[in-house]
Amino acid sequence: MVARAEAKYIRISPFKVRPVIGLIKGDKANQALIVLEMTKKRGAFYLAKVLKSAISNAKNKGYEADSLFISNVSANSGPVLKRYRAASFGRATVVRKRTSHILIELDSSQKLIEEPKAKESKVRPRKAKALKAKPAKAKAVKKAKRPKTKRVKTKKGTRK
Repeated sequence: MVARAEAKYIRISPFKVRPVIGLIKGDKANQALIVLEMTKKRGAFYLAKVLKSAISNAKNKGYEADSLFISNVSANSGPVLKRYRAASFGRATVVRKRTSHILIELDSSQKLIEEPKAKESKVRPRKAKALKAKPAKAKAVKKAKRPKTKRVKTKKGTRK
């Protein structure tokens, strides 16, 4: 995996996104973008948005867009918003407004164009701490035990 992008809590059912995922799974990133723009499904709009984000993430890491292909795409279900609708005979039925989490992972067939610069760490070496003697722990005071009460059997049951 070279780059990934994820969109969460998208207000579309994952069942409606998954058929569009089948069109682009395993394709080159640029080719998949063209396919998504030509597809007349609402899920294609969200997938194109996430794919553009994944491509730009890979470009920021130093990869060419032409060498990228889609290695993993998934549309998982998110939280369900529950609403109520009037039904016959004075009842109410639940309307489930589903959300989805869309994930796209890209991989590359080429190596990096240029190596990304490593950031210098700002961690200072630790100072040697003097060993301190730990204070002795105070012994816990034992609590006095309560005398047990006898249980008396009656006709209705037992009581104290």
